[in-house]
Amino acid sequence: MNLNLEKIKRAQENIKNVARRTPLFYSSTFAKETGYNIYLKCENKQKTGAFKIRGAYNKIASLTEDEKKRGVIASSAGNHAQGVAYAATAFGIKSTVVMPDTAPQAKVKATKGYGAQVIQYGEVYDECYCKAIEVQRQTGATFIHPFNDEEVMAGQGTIGIEILEDLPEVDAIIVPIGGGGLISGVAVAAKTIKPSIKIIGVQPSIIASSKASFEQGKIVTLPGVKSLADGISVKAPGDLAFEYIKNYVDDIVTVSEDDIAYGIFCLMERSKLVAEGAGAAAIAALLSNKVEIQGKNVVALISGGNIDIAAVSKIIDRELIILGRRIRFVVELQDKVGQLGQLVTNVVSMGANVVKVRQDNNWNEKGLDYANVLFEIEVQTREHAQKVIDTLREKGYNLEIVG
Repeated sequence: MNLNLEKIKRAQENIKNVARRTPLFYSSTFAKETGYNIYLKCENKQKTGAFKIRGAYNKIASLTEDEKKRGVIASSAGNHAQGVAYAATAFGIKSTVVMPDTAPQAKVKATKGYGAQVIQYGEVYDECYCKAIEVQRQTGATFIHPFNDEEVMAGQGTIGIEILEDLPEVDAIIVPIGGGGLISGVAVAAKTIKPSIKIIGVQPSIIASSKASFEQGKIVTLPGVKSLADGISVKAPGDLAFEYIKNYVDDIVTVSEDDIAYGIFCLMERSKLVAEGAGAAAIAALLSNKVEIQGKNVVALISGGNIDIAAVSKIIDRELIILGRRIRFVVELQDKVGQLGQLVTNVVSMGANVVKVRQDNNWNEKGLDYANVLFEIEVQTREHAQKVIDTLREKGYNLEIVG
């Protein structure tokens, strides 16, 4: 085990002209909801949209001239891919990245844009890794591991230094964990500077390989499953990273897919931050009360923001419905001129926003003089929704809530 603060500081020097020093800011909204003083470390504002450029650039900077000449290859669910592509191009090195068939197209397109050749293979990261090793053997390219490499960990550990420099009074850092490279680097840096600090990892409950390994004290391999937090969906932590996890990490908790989606939604609505699933894992753990900390000052590491806009749209729609802020109902109307317009006026006058209206003139059991009209409306709160429904019924409208 050779990862230490000195090595992380050398990485900080290596990447200082490339990686951004990302903002750390206090969130009064999340503080009120959780009871902690919540600070957000925004690696979603990093170049390439995620923290991975730190480790990838530091690793490539450390390669010998012979290794650089042979080019580099990596496997990645998306963010490491972009970091490797960016760093390799900066050094004038050929790069190839194997990504899952299911990788968000935003990440695939960006990786190609940074100069890498992309091979898409498999459903989850671990299948990509096997394919990348196969290609590496055929080409002789230098493999850049996304997490199980001390130079990569050192690059990621620069985040820990930045947090302690900006907030010396921090009591705990909540870190997304998959293979373990990020949390290893952050933990070594932070605990060396401030031994009392708590480092807590967060992983999706449907593929909590690092948590199972942490609890059993040995590496546990689980079946590959794709989580909304694709960046931390790995079958097993790295063996090298796991040694640092055992020695430096205080706890690992899990979050559900619903927790992750809610975290993404809340970061957008309340903090105006776009985060991918892995990037929202830390705040998801805090919002779902999965973390218990003695101290008050807590940093949630928002590790990345590379999420498909189509997924964002689905999450917003879903959360609005779950929260009762978007509702659907069917109203029976007489098929007369002005009836539909009057209903729309009534809805809007109560402060609701009409999202969708669909009128079906042919299928009311009372005959052709009546129509069923499907409404989808947005409201401010669940209570507001109930008030709209109650008022419409008081006005004589026959309506039924639908899913």
